[in-house]
Amino acid sequence: MATVATNGWGGISNGKLLALAATSFDVFVTVDRNLSFQQPLPKYDIAVILLVSKSNRVDDLVLLVPKLLQALATARKGGVTEIGL
Repeated sequence: MATVATNGWGGISNGKLLALAATSFDVFVTVDRNLSFQQPLPKYDIAVILLVSKSNRVDDLVLLVPKLLQALATARKGGVTEIGL
């Protein structure tokens, strides 16, 4: 179960986190490859972008930033856009 530790959102479970994020954001960026299996994403009014790299280290994830920036414009609410190298 993933949680967020910033903006006072620490300890919030995935389902509640997606619902809360949807009230303020258009896109939810994650590295949690199981999110789409654990949550009914079409239920949430937010697009999900999944970053897939060899690790979750910043050095590996930063390589995906150009593709992430492109995907922001086309990511669909209720679905997952997967980005990898």
